[in-house]
Amino acid sequence: MTFDYADFSSAFPWFFPVMAGIFGAIVGSFLNVVIYRMPLDKSVVTPGSHCACGAPIKWYDNIPVLSWFILRGKARCCGRSYSFRYAFVELLTAALFTTSWLMFPPAKALCGMLFVACMLCALFIDLDHMIIPDTFTIGLGVAGVVLSVFVPSLHGQHDGVFFVSALQSGLISLQGLLIGSGLVLWIALIAEVLLRKEAMGFGDVKFVGAIGAFTGWQGAVFSIFGGAVVGIIWIALAFIWKKIFGDRIQVAPRAETPDGQPAELGMGVQIPFGPMLAVAGLLHFFYFTHWMDNYFAELAAIFQG
Repeated sequence: MTFDYADFSSAFPWFFPVMAGIFGAIVGSFLNVVIYRMPLDKSVVTPGSHCACGAPIKWYDNIPVLSWFILRGKARCCGRSYSFRYAFVELLTAALFTTSWLMFPPAKALCGMLFVACMLCALFIDLDHMIIPDTFTIGLGVAGVVLSVFVPSLHGQHDGVFFVSALQSGLISLQGLLIGSGLVLWIALIAEVLLRKEAMGFGDVKFVGAIGAFTGWQGAVFSIFGGAVVGIIWIALAFIWKKIFGDRIQVAPRAETPDGQPAELGMGVQIPFGPMLAVAGLLHFFYFTHWMDNYFAELAAIFQG
């Protein structure tokens, strides 16, 4: 007796989306470890999860999402409070994994899950430390090109001959990587000349290339300009929030002076652009792919007369 995915999905349409959500929550728990340890050059494997007081966390206190609510955000061993962000990352990963499974065929959905995991890691690490590790830039870019060859549907290639589809998909991915990183590099260089100071970190250059490897050059372009829009909205909302509620809950992105000192949002300070790029990249991957493709196709037709 062979397993028939289509028949099983038809009989139990809830099964695979639920499994994707559970898997996403588990992966989200691991992402929390990566987000905390990787910038500190610590192993993400050993030692096991432990409290800030040093006590190991029992398995029943380390259940994704649920443990934070059961413990009410306080460690069982010492009563210390720990951030809701741990549960939020797990919830967000679960939601995006489920969305990926519901929106795409299985092979592309799995590629989407890898893309989501790396976007979230880069987002929160850059938010905390203003760096994006090469794992989520160079590594993700290479993975995007390789996966594009083996999973042509990642870039919508469905030619009857697999070799042709694989070649087309790989070229689209490589084009996205090169155009994305090259465009940001030129923007950064021109801005540096005009402003007479560094306007964008090289990590952002590599990061947009990695986004382009999964979304094509259209997605890379969207992440640059869409990320700028996300940043403007975020900062505007942060100013409004501060005016109404004060500094009790910090919602503004991290800001630093050029010499690395913490600073208030304002002119002349540096803020991480990676989170905005990640949000825009995810928006394109899930929702704006066809809209952007059609937009650039129409634009090309206008220039071609």
